[in-house]
Amino acid sequence: MIFIFPIWNPYRFRLEKNSILLFQFSHIEMKMRLPNLAFAVVILFSLNSVLGIRFVLDREDCFSHSIQHVGDTIHASFVVIQAETTWHWQNTKEGVDLVVKGPSGEQIQDFRDSLNEKFEIVARQKGLYRFCFINKSPYHETIDFDAHAFHFSYFDQHAQDDHINPLLEQISKLEEALYNIQFEQHWLGAQTERQAIVSNSMSSRALHKAILEAIALIGASILQIYLIRRLFERKLGVTRV
Repeated sequence: MIFIFPIWNPYRFRLEKNSILLFQFSHIEMKMRLPNLAFAVVILFSLNSVLGIRFVLDREDCFSHSIQHVGDTIHASFVVIQAETTWHWQNTKEGVDLVVKGPSGEQIQDFRDSLNEKFEIVARQKGLYRFCFINKSPYHETIDFDAHAFHFSYFDQHAQDDHINPLLEQISKLEEALYNIQFEQHWLGAQTERQAIVSNSMSSRALHKAILEAIALIGASILQIYLIRRLFERKLGVTRV
C-alpha cells in the first residue's frame, strides 16, 4: 500500500510562530537601519515539506515525499517503537528494512534489520522520493517516521543592499537550525519512548519469571513435605507391626 502525503507540518503552530518572530526581527532591523527600503524587500520562508507519522507496519508500507528543489537536503529518521508482542524478540530478528528510492525509481539508500536510523539525503532531482518499510517478522511493528526537507528562498525586486542580504542569510540559517532542533527532539523522543517500552516489558517479564519461580518453589516444597510425611507414616507402620 502506498500513501502519498501532502505537505503536513506536525509543528505547524510553532514554526509559524517562529517565522513571525523572525519577520518581526528583520522588520525592526530594516526600520532602524534602512527605513526607505523596508517596503521593497519580500522574504519568502519556505514552509518546509514535513512528513511525520506513526503507523503500524504489517508487511510493507511505502510513503512518498515531494521535493520541489534540486539540492534540498532531506533529513529522515525512524524508530521501531513497539512490536505487537515483545515476547518474540528473543526468538526472531529485531528491526525492519527501509529502502529509499528517488523519483526515477533508483535505489538511493537502504537499511536492513534496523531498530532505529537517522540519515540525510541530498536531492539530485525534483519529484517524489519513496520510503518503503518492510517487516519480515510475523508480528506487527509500530514505526515512528519523520522526514523533512529544508529550502529557503527570497527575492529583492527593487533594491539590493549589503545590509539586507547578510540578514536574510542569517535568518535562513536560523530557521534551518530550528528545524534541525525539532528533528532531533522528535527522534530522541521516539528513542526514549521505545526504551521505556522495552524496559517495562523486561520488567514485566522479570516479574512473571519471578512469580513462576516462586510458584515452582512452593510446589516443590509442598511435594517434599508430602513425601516426608508419607515416609514417616510408613516407618511408623512398620515399627508398630
